[in-house]
Amino acid sequence: MGALLSLAGPKSERNEYHEISQNDTCKRQKTSPCTFEESQRLIPTLPDELSIQIIARLPRICYFNVRLVSRKWKETVTSSELFKLRKELGRSEEWLYLLTKIEEDKLSWHALDPLSRRWQRLPQMPNVVYEEEISKSSSRFSMWNMVGPSIKIAHTIRGWLGRKNAFEQMPFCGCAIGAVDGCLYVLGGFYKATTVRCVWRFDPIQNAWSEVTAMSASRAYCKTGILNNKLYVVGGVTRERGGLIPLQSAEVFEPSTGTWSEVPSMPFSRARALPTAFLTDMLRPIATGLTPYMGRLCVSQSLYSWPFFVDVGGEIYDPETNSWDEMPLGMGDGWPARQAGTKLSVVVDGELYAFDPSSSLDSGKIKVYDQGEDAWKVVIGKVPIHDFAGSDSPYLLAGFHGKLHVITKDANHEIAVLRADQCGNLGSLSPTLAPLLASSSDEHSDAPAESDAVVWKIIGTRDFGSGELVGCQVLDL
Repeated sequence: MGALLSLAGPKSERNEYHEISQNDTCKRQKTSPCTFEESQRLIPTLPDELSIQIIARLPRICYFNVRLVSRKWKETVTSSELFKLRKELGRSEEWLYLLTKIEEDKLSWHALDPLSRRWQRLPQMPNVVYEEEISKSSSRFSMWNMVGPSIKIAHTIRGWLGRKNAFEQMPFCGCAIGAVDGCLYVLGGFYKATTVRCVWRFDPIQNAWSEVTAMSASRAYCKTGILNNKLYVVGGVTRERGGLIPLQSAEVFEPSTGTWSEVPSMPFSRARALPTAFLTDMLRPIATGLTPYMGRLCVSQSLYSWPFFVDVGGEIYDPETNSWDEMPLGMGDGWPARQAGTKLSVVVDGELYAFDPSSSLDSGKIKVYDQGEDAWKVVIGKVPIHDFAGSDSPYLLAGFHGKLHVITKDANHEIAVLRADQCGNLGSLSPTLAPLLASSSDEHSDAPAESDAVVWKIIGTRDFGSGELVGCQVLDL
């Protein structure tokens, strides 16, 4: 077993996948002095049941090299039964998956193992969108009709339209992402100047992409969330003759059956309560964030008309009653906004956290929602982030290992994953981490600081060059 465990050593630092040829496998078996029965076993002299118990206890990062031992080892570490056993044994691991735009027309996924702090590059997403999804009569330039700075689409689309064949080169622009049932999903987006319905799934066990049932409506910039092991999709925009039209519709995907079902559309009740018909026609409602919280979907909303926008709280979907209700006033009105309208939030151990950017270029705050008081309160007074004005998503939030994480670019333009740790639980601090210590802050009278003695610990960095953050998900396998 020493040889097996050594696979996690420095020699496996490369982020590439290698396959062993069939001929090499056969040669290895022919020169083995063991009997035929033993040669068919995963580990000679041990029954396979015991071998699988051993393999299930190996760190998941080892599997990328373990699969090269033989065809049978590869079949074992790419079987769903092995990962079910890992969960039963309490050996499953949470990995962070980052979607980045590494060039002007290329999206790329990377995975971080927080324990080994090693990165793995995922296979490239398929560059396939079926032609029947494309409206041949559409005009690219009419896409300007609806967009505004509240969702950062206008700047992006203007950049695309300035380059020849930009849409053909970069499918999935404006796509949504989700993670359910141990797989990543990429949904909709733009392709050839219109919105698409296609959905692609990445299975990390098989290390492969596959297409699944398309959504009922073509969407870009929609919001996703997971409830009861189902993937919900709400809002977004769709392409029609008059330009991009905001959607109120919602639908849900059942991974076990591979089918989509309708969900009642968002009422946008506050949008209907505008005082004049003129404002109702001018201000268009759009979903700017979605977070599953307390068994329901919390969808923050805004009204906009180029170049203005205004937050109007939000609505909450309850799957038990299959209905929408207006979001509590304190929750909706106080939900911190990122990039002039979009909302950045995450749930960690049942608590709803949101990032509140400050006027400073190198800091922000973390707020937590107090359900009892229907108010947002500052719990971390300073988040060490750097402002990159040209980036669509200069920072992201994630929750794994029971702690809050911020993903951003550091001063060297490297993507860094920062974990919030309480100082009291850390002991002595490394000198390199001392500058990241967040000082206690209570700038808002409605936000009494709790324990703001927090240090931001770097658990992973990677140089993506000019790459930009797009989104992130967490998978537990």
